[in-house]
Amino acid sequence: MPKKQIIHEQWSSRLAFVLAATGSAVGLGNIWKFPYITGENGGGAFVLVYLMCICLIGIPIMMAEIMLGRRGQQSPVGAMRTLALESGVSSHWAVLGAVGIVAGILIMSFYSVIAGWAVSYMLEAALGHFNGLTGETAGAKLGGLLGDPLQLTFWHTIFSAMTAFVVARGVRSGLEKAVQILMPLLFVLLLIMLGYAISTGYFMQGLQFLFAVDFAKLTPEAILTALGHAFFTLSLGMGAIMVYGSYMPKGASIAKTTFIIAILDTLVALMAGMAIFPLVFANGLEAGAGPGLVFVTLPIAFGEMFGGALFGTLFFLLLVFAAWTSAISLIEPATAWLSENRGMKRSTAAYAVTFVCWALGLVTVMSFSSWSFSFHFAGAEKTDGMFDVLDILTSTFMLPLGGLAIAIFTGWVMKQVYVRDEIRLGQGVFAVWYQVIRWVAPLLLLYLFIHSLGFA
Repeated sequence: MPKKQIIHEQWSSRLAFVLAATGSAVGLGNIWKFPYITGENGGGAFVLVYLMCICLIGIPIMMAEIMLGRRGQQSPVGAMRTLALESGVSSHWAVLGAVGIVAGILIMSFYSVIAGWAVSYMLEAALGHFNGLTGETAGAKLGGLLGDPLQLTFWHTIFSAMTAFVVARGVRSGLEKAVQILMPLLFVLLLIMLGYAISTGYFMQGLQFLFAVDFAKLTPEAILTALGHAFFTLSLGMGAIMVYGSYMPKGASIAKTTFIIAILDTLVALMAGMAIFPLVFANGLEAGAGPGLVFVTLPIAFGEMFGGALFGTLFFLLLVFAAWTSAISLIEPATAWLSENRGMKRSTAAYAVTFVCWALGLVTVMSFSSWSFSFHFAGAEKTDGMFDVLDILTSTFMLPLGGLAIAIFTGWVMKQVYVRDEIRLGQGVFAVWYQVIRWVAPLLLLYLFIHSLGFA
């Protein structure tokens, strides 16, 4: 059996790991996408299906990815190579780690551009620029931002620099300190927004929109939407959870930790919905506005409400924090790999990876203006050029296939004795989890992948 060495720092405690992994999972999608798709797909019925999908695919694969990272004790590439050799199979399984690293870089390239919108809107709210907005002027404001490459590049650069600064400082001095500050603040901001939503008089209407069970709206498409979101919301398949797992103390329970992360991630999404929709209904706005809910509809609401400048600033600060904790995890796998394999100082590696992501992000910046083009994918028209291409490449292909490969490697390739040694569950519970990771999760992921291509 290959000798393993701990070449990373480690989280100081299980709590630090929980905060970091939750920060990776909680992102922009939790704040607007989950509430929106819940309301559009049956409310409480959709939430029930989503929670089932979290249990059947999200939690089992997250446990597997953490397990691979902790046993491998390296970046995703090194970890998969070590674990493959340990189980007596080809070291080519290292490709799985490499694909995750590349996916993280590609996602970060456009994620930081979108996060830059939140930074921009946070300042717009603070300066009172939402006052008097109408549907037309709010749309024009967003359109003006997207059509200005210099302004987009500026905010993209600011957010990229914020992310690099944290990762360059290392695990305990950078990642851990950042999430110990940002994650509690994120929950505090959510509670403040939730408290205000309760005071609007439309809180019960918001709860009704989110949680009223309507099985008539629970179509096969809605079930697939729940399945897909359950996978993507936990940041699986991109190497982030694997490399975070490599910093996890040996004594911490993988199962308990994973359950806590999944609960916190879902709680943030539900709290966001309970905070957002009462504001929307109180101002007579459209609840089913999708992405426009955050950058068009809500600015109108903040411009009309009492204390709108304050609450608008807090809301977009919340978005920035959520995006920041996720972005940190996106560049960490590549940073760890360069530190291990190319002899780079951690700070140099972090800034090098961030620069690559920043340069690729310029393609997304231009996709909203002069480089835009339209195409059809899986029956839907895409209009934002390379931004849509990168989004489809990562979310439709790389991440599901990465998750599928993690399940196959854990359930069919890695020797069960090594899996059991890391997972440390009772015999009966382990048997159930192991069959889920061998059969249920791969089949569901494979079906999701085939359906997303329009073949099912």
